[in-house]
Amino acid sequence: MEAVATTKHVRMSPQKVRRVINMVRGMNVQEALSMLHFTRKNAAEPIAKTIHSAFSNLGNIEGGERVDMKDVYVKTAFVDGGPTLKRFRPMSMGRAGKIRKRTSHITIVVEHSA
Repeated sequence: MEAVATTKHVRMSPQKVRRVINMVRGMNVQEALSMLHFTRKNAAEPIAKTIHSAFSNLGNIEGGERVDMKDVYVKTAFVDGGPTLKRFRPMSMGRAGKIRKRTSHITIVVEHSA
């Protein structure tokens, strides 16, 4: 049985989030959450929340059964780019420089290994 959780419009660039998500792909949920707890990247917090949400979704799908974190692993984890906020900043000689504030959509799929 597998469960999915998605977090949308995270105000971080997808490139920075992918760095962290590549570390936890394929791990069991307990190891992944402990690794993210000690990772010194800002992207670790929304990824940990999404993994925890997917684990909770799995518990709801299983019909209220107790599921151990050690028996559940991160099957798939990927990041897509969200909408980009476009801002402008004054530059030299009267020009305007474009600032792109990127967002990310994080998707985590966890599966119960039987």
